[in-house]
Amino acid sequence: MATLTKRVQVLIAEDEWLELKRLSSRRESSVGRLIREAIAQTYFTPADAQISEDRVRSVEKLIALDLPVDDWDVLEAEMSDRSYFDESGA
Repeated sequence: MATLTKRVQVLIAEDEWLELKRLSSRRESSVGRLIREAIAQTYFTPADAQISEDRVRSVEKLIALDLPVDDWDVLEAEMSDRSYFDESGA
């Protein structure tokens, strides 16, 4: 990371500050780092890289849901059953 030599002061609402504190704590980071990352992603990241990062975040959110899923053998058997793809539901 580059040497940090410039300071920026920004006023934000109390609820935004609390949300940033909560998020930084959850990510084991600092509010300053979150803001620097947001600036880098918003203004200095090529669009394709941003889309890729968004996809990774989406997958991480899905994984975090910890939904019950059958074993692969069961899922494969269900998908190979033609009625699985029958949109009528019958």
